[in-house]
This record gives sequence, C-alpha cells and structure tokens, in this order.
Amino acid sequence: MRRIALATGLALTLTTTPAVPLAVPPAAAVAARPPSAVVPAPVPGEATVAVPADLTGREVSFPGGGGLTLHGTVLSPVKASPGRPGVVLVHGAGTGTPRAKLLGEAVGFARRGMSVLVYDKRSEGYSLFQRSYSTLADDALGAVAALRAQPGVDPAKVGVWGLSEGGWVVPLAASRSQDVAFVVVVGANALAPLRQQTWAVAAGLRKAGVAGSLVDRAEPNLYRTIADGGMFPEPWYDPEPVLAAVRQPVLAIWGVHDLLTPPKETPPIFARALEKGGNRHYTIRFFPGADHAAHLTPDGGVTRLPALAPGYADLVGSWVQEVVSGRPPLASTSGPAPEQATPTVPVDRPAPWESAPVQLAVMLLLVVAFAAYPLTALVRRLRGRPRTARPAAPRVLSAAGLVAVLGSFAFLAYLIMTGGKLAAPGPVLLGRPVVWLALQASALTTVATSVWTVRAWRKAETRSERVRLGLLITGGAAFLPWALYWGLLLP
Repeated sequence: MRRIALATGLALTLTTTPAVPLAVPPAAAVAARPPSAVVPAPVPGEATVAVPADLTGREVSFPGGGGLTLHGTVLSPVKASPGRPGVVLVHGAGTGTPRAKLLGEAVGFARRGMSVLVYDKRSEGYSLFQRSYSTLADDALGAVAALRAQPGVDPAKVGVWGLSEGGWVVPLAASRSQDVAFVVVVGANALAPLRQQTWAVAAGLRKAGVAGSLVDRAEPNLYRTIADGGMFPEPWYDPEPVLAAVRQPVLAIWGVHDLLTPPKETPPIFARALEKGGNRHYTIRFFPGADHAAHLTPDGGVTRLPALAPGYADLVGSWVQEVVSGRPPLASTSGPAPEQATPTVPVDRPAPWESAPVQLAVMLLLVVAFAAYPLTALVRRLRGRPRTARPAAPRVLSAAGLVAVLGSFAFLAYLIMTGGKLAAPGPVLLGRPVVWLALQASALTTVATSVWTVRAWRKAETRSERVRLGLLITGGAAFLPWALYWGLLLP
C-alpha cells in the first residue's frame, strides 16, 4: 500500500522548490542606495535573493506549533514611520516552501507602509500523509508574536495574510487570538479541501475537452480512496464554523481566472459564515486578469506572471490603513464576476465497501487472477511440458483484464499528477482521452471474454486446467462491479 500511496499521493501536493532563506542587506547599506536599485544580498550560508533598495530587512526566528523553530524576514520601508501596521504572510500548500516564493507580495505590501514578516514554511510534520491546519495556525500566531515585537511596529496593528491553503489557516489563527488585528485571504476556499481538489482537477480535465465517466466517476472516486487511505490529510475539514468565529475585519480577494479554487461558490459562503458570526466588517474583491494568487495571467489562469494584479497591493495597503485607524469598512463586494464553468460536487465519505483497504484488496485479487493464467503457462513451458491447443478466450481475458486494471490505475494517477490547470490527458476523441477509450475497450473485452472462458472451463479435460480457468472466471466476475464503480463500463 505504501507504493500505491507514493504513486497517487504525489498528486496531492503542489510542487515546491527547496527551502531557500531570504537574505537581506544591512539597513545602512540599503539606505545608501537609490530607491530604484535592486541588489543581491549575500549572507554567509544562505542563498542570494534580490531585495529592493528602498526596503530594509531583519532576520527573525520564532517558535511555531509544537515548539518548532521557524525562520523568516521582516521587510519594512527604509523611511518607515513608528507605530506602523504589520502583516504576516502565510504560504499556500507545499512542504518547506521558502519565504522567497512570497517575495513579490512582501515587497508590494512593505512599499505601502507596512512591516511584512514572511517565513519559510515548515517541512517537519507536513507531508503528503500528514498535515494539521491547527499546527499551521500556531505557526502563524508565532509569527504574529514575533512581528508584534519588532521595533517601530504597533503590536495592536498586526494582521495575517493567507494564500490558498493559507486561506484555511489564517482564519483559524485569527479565531484563536485577539493579537490578530485583521485578516486578508487570497484565493481562499470555504469548501472542504477534498471537494475543492476534486473540482480543480475535474475542471482542468473539462477545460481540456474531457467529459463523461472519467471526470464524473473515476476521478472523484480515486480521491475518495486516497483520502480514506490517509493520503490526503484533513480532507473533510469544515472552514465555515471557523469563519463564523472570526471577529476581525476580513479582506477576501480572488482573481477572476482562479482555476484552483471555485471563485463563484466560495465568496458567498465566506460572507454567509462571517455574517452568521455577527461580523459585517468584510470586503470581497475580484481582480480582472488575475489568477489564483491574484497575479497577472496571460492565458486565463494557467500561467502565473511575477507581477501582481494592478491595484492589488494598493487595495491591501489602503484597506489595512482604514482598519488600523479604527474605520473598518462594512460589508461590500466589488469587481468583475469570476469565471467558474462548473459547480463543485459534494464528496461523501466512502462506504465500507468503497474503503481504501477493500479497493486495494480487490485490485490485488484482479491482478493475481488475471496474471496467474499466463504465469502458470510459462512455468509449464519451462518445465518442458508439451504444448497443447488452448482456447483463445482465456488468453485474451488475461491480457485485457491486466491492461484494464493496471492501465486505469496508472492513467488515473497520471491525471491527478498533471491535474488542475495543468491537465494533460493527451488526445481527446468524442470527449474521452484516447487512452481512456482504449482502457474502456479493454474493459469491455474483459467482460465479453469472461463469458467465453466459462464455456472453456466446462470443456476443460484436467483438474489443473479447471483451477486455472476458474481463477480467471473469478477475476472476471469481480471485475464487472469494479469496472462499473470506476466508470470503465460507463459512457
């Protein structure tokens, strides 16, 4: 099961680069350079990261959840005013994501008069098989405490900003602590993580022209199995009660071309949950030409450019100033309507017969049943037994069954790994990837030849041959409901 976990679980995390600490130059050296300059700042033992000369940087370390020490950088304007607000940036999904990945946001917000703490995301306790939003929220609160203690930062004016997965984390942190003055989320999701993930992958496949049982049956069933097997941590996390417990002002931002979070469904849920908790100080804003992270995108959300959406950093800066000045804006929604071609679909917990152990057992049974026939024939040949005429149906059943079972698993794993906005199902014919059509043809062949193999079993002359054919027939009988469940025998 470990091998299956590794093969399928790889699709459930966003690929990240190795953790690279953000290096910044001393404040005095920065102040001596013209504001337009961008200079590399080497620090012994750390990678070089370009830091604008109109900002200062200060390295900090702080305890996160479970006492883990985390490291980050505080960026501030060179001519920073005392009593300024601050914001902690919380990453999206990925293990050990380096602070440099959010450098564009950190620089943009710091240039709007804030001190910004961006830190390297933990890798300890965060993996394909283990993660806790509660622990990540504790990490964020540790960062808040560190930023509140920085010179020139007003501790009553420090808030949190979260991207994507961070949109689950920062409301949880805010609901736990009055030290958080405000909440900003970008590309956040108010649905259960598994529901969001299945939608994102299915939406990517549909955008590539795929329809039918592959996206309606096979893909969501695979995710349910993955989650049941512990390979998708916190799959049914419910963010609504947490949002209802948030009392701080909230700024929620989505790009209209968000392909990873359902941008039409999530904002109303955010508003409803906040209103339920009595919080009417929220602002919902959609940015045109922007993707999941509110960066510019030239192709409808597939490619992310380095530049932030025009007006995004300005909005965050002005909104924060209003909040910390005691004038939090009342509920409002503005911007162009986001694009979402299809609605999300609830992903129920699997019934006992759909569980990961049962699915694994059935798959192993099918592989053994279909592989045993040619393997025993090979053993007989190696032992020098004379070859006798055999009916074709059992051989075809064995080959077609193995292709259908192993091929469908491999293809579904591949689709998950390349899913979402990067979906690459290959050539599509009649709304079906050619590979999926071939697998469906193998499934139909398996069912048909199972019937013919029954006839061969009845005519078998030896007990050993009856056993071999009986195992094949057992595999064929188990294959039928299995193939229906996974959509191989559905349009």
